Amino acid sequence: MSNTHDTQYSAFHLRLLENLVALIKVQPPFSDEFPAEEDASFVENITLLTQQHGETNFLADGQQLICKIVASYPHLMPVLPRDLLWFFGGDCLHYMPDEEIQKFQQLDERRQEAIENDAVFNYEDERARIFSLH
Repeated sequence: MSNTHDTQYSAFHLRLLENLVALIKVQPPFSDEFPAEEDASFVENITLLTQQHGETNFLADGQQLICKIVASYPHLMPVLPRDLLWFFGGDCLHYMPDEEIQKFQQLDERRQEAIENDAVFNYEDERARIFSLH
């Protein structure tokens, strides 16, 4: 069952990342006909990240790119899923309030508990419950 939980968790965050990349590509300056080299490089790197899922540097590279959004492209913050800040962790956590971190910790604890008990666990449903999205 643990592998199912990990797959579900990873797939959820990969979908968020892929959706983020799609949204980024239609935002200025990335949608400009001739974006600056730094902007084009950023889009290329975050696009490549979606293909590196599961590789050794995936989390470190993701953390760096998400932090770059905060530092260099603040206009993208409204389209950046908060879940990705938690998922990539590290420096990304500096951009989350304590209350939000506590909710993600609670979600991770429930997921871990389900893994340990070999219980059925739907990450998205539990996430919706904790964040009062129902």
